[in-house]
Amino acid sequence: MKFVFVPDSFKGTLSSLQVIEILEKAAKQHFEDLQVIKVPIADGGEGTVEALITALGGEYRYAEVTGPIEGMTVRARYGISENRTAIIEMAQASGLPLLNENQRNPLLTTTYGTGELIRAALDEGIREFIIGIGGSATNDGGMGMAQALGIAFMDGVGKNVGFGGRYLSEVRQIVIDGLDPRIRESSITVICDVNNPLTGPRGATYIYGPQKGATEEMLKTLENGMKNYARVIQNQLGIDVDKIPGAGAAGGLGAALTGFLGAVLKPGIDAILEFINFDSLLDDVDLVVTGEGRIDEQSAFGKVPVGVAKHCKTKNVPVVAISGIMGRNAAAVYEYGINSIMTTVNRAMPLEEALANAEELLYDAADRMFRFIKTGMDIKNKA
Repeated sequence: MKFVFVPDSFKGTLSSLQVIEILEKAAKQHFEDLQVIKVPIADGGEGTVEALITALGGEYRYAEVTGPIEGMTVRARYGISENRTAIIEMAQASGLPLLNENQRNPLLTTTYGTGELIRAALDEGIREFIIGIGGSATNDGGMGMAQALGIAFMDGVGKNVGFGGRYLSEVRQIVIDGLDPRIRESSITVICDVNNPLTGPRGATYIYGPQKGATEEMLKTLENGMKNYARVIQNQLGIDVDKIPGAGAAGGLGAALTGFLGAVLKPGIDAILEFINFDSLLDDVDLVVTGEGRIDEQSAFGKVPVGVAKHCKTKNVPVVAISGIMGRNAAAVYEYGINSIMTTVNRAMPLEEALANAEELLYDAADRMFRFIKTGMDIKNKA
């Protein structure tokens, strides 16, 4: 028997690799001579570095960089794969989990540290980049990242503006002459699981600003600033970043990476599966197990389980999913190739209890799932 385990992380509790280890332990209780292919996965957010370094081989690196708030320093991890590609998660430097509730203020938060991570890899001679941009604390249009790489943003009197979304409205001129010349020698792929524009009701500010701490008044200020920022980019560089799907990702970092660095945005899970050559792992596979913390009607839009199932469907490999809970219209994922869903929550319980007992609940769910699968195989053998 050959199984492939390719789950997303269960956000806030278990990494993708931890989920895989628990699945393997449960599966080996029921299947003899089982071969397990372990594929840690992510969609551009938490776990992207680990997933790709595990799949591609390579080493981790650490850098002291600016955190989401000016003056804050964080130790951020990135990876260098065996084929000399830098794997970067912007959330390591500029992510929401790095801040407590009182620190969350997108008028102040900056992507400067993300630019410093890119620069650290450039200093190591790297010219190929994969950058995941999920989980940001920022709404600065990626201006901080660009500032760290040498681009200057000037106000109406020719002074450099500061860091954070509050300065977007002050930008009148962009000077790109100082951009690190090594960027022009580089190829940058951005993993992005949303396609929001930069501005408007579906843009960076109004869709994601509230979860980053923005009040109604802040949202108005940030949106006006973002519109000004987009206008200046178009007038000076001839690039309408607002027309680029995904420009609004990570508080507009998608716009800066494409507009200033020439990066290419790719849907998160599709890009990851392509990088690890996932289809080649499906030869002679009997079952694929995927999953995430919550499966619902939104899972069909760029999430790991459906992305995995689509690839498996073309190879006629059966797929089951394991999930913390099933949300509204979770059954919609069945049409994409997922055959069934097993939930970890096995009785009524508070969320806090479910999170605290995540490992135990996942093992129990995996055990029940593999018992059903083994029973189905036994029935088939008797037929």
